[in-house]
Amino acid sequence: MFDISHLPERTSRPRQNGLTMVMDKGLSLRQAEDLIETGSDLVDFLKLGFGTSIITPKVAEKTKLYRDAGFDVYCGGTLFEAFYVRNEVDNYLRYIDKMGIECLEVSDGSMVIPHDEKCELILKLSKNYKVLSEVGSKEEGILISPSKWIRMMSNELQAGSFKVIAEARESGNVGIYRPNGSAHVQLIKRILANVALEDILWEAPKKPQQVWFLRQFGANVNLGNIGPNDLIPLECLRLGLRGDTFFEHLPEELADGKRLSVEEVTEED
Repeated sequence: MFDISHLPERTSRPRQNGLTMVMDKGLSLRQAEDLIETGSDLVDFLKLGFGTSIITPKVAEKTKLYRDAGFDVYCGGTLFEAFYVRNEVDNYLRYIDKMGIECLEVSDGSMVIPHDEKCELILKLSKNYKVLSEVGSKEEGILISPSKWIRMMSNELQAGSFKVIAEARESGNVGIYRPNGSAHVQLIKRILANVALEDILWEAPKKPQQVWFLRQFGANVNLGNIGPNDLIPLECLRLGLRGDTFFEHLPEELADGKRLSVEEVTEED
């Protein structure tokens, strides 16, 4: 990257915070190669979204490309749940082992798993895999109290989750977001009063959601469900190289008097 002053210091891989999780919803091998070429240093986790991995052609070859690029590859939690509800978790593990996948997501967003049982699964699986666990329902209208979010996140981290994922779906209108896509601010504040920021990966598929988290918590907040085409734009947001975060990292002496006002933007020439 060309040298320019007053950019925030970004963490580098292998990162503990500042993580970016990209969702692959069925990219071809060529598209995967393009993603690696343009963003290999920016991707930490690569999620093969929901159940796409058992349908996408040449998924084993694609997974190897991602792993060779240094990505932690895992299958979406919905696929785990699909195996779990059929009492076929052992088959799921055989499936990911065959592809050389060493990371997995334990979630219960589409179905109910008793929380004690979920934590037992995390404890067991974390002995052999890097486990991400997800909290929150995929169903619109199902509300979880802040105290329950906190309890579940804390218990799952204690059981062995590397990070807990705050559910939003790819639509970005459930879980930590309201139906209109805006952040559920009070819920997020309550969570962060009890769970460390660096332990949470916030799903933020939409640009306004990414901007909100970056403005609130800085360039090295963990963000997920990022589209492949949004990877470079997100990094620009992190660094203050887009209008939405332009002034976030500039010292006041440079920013003073330079911010646009509504009147200046709408003033006729």
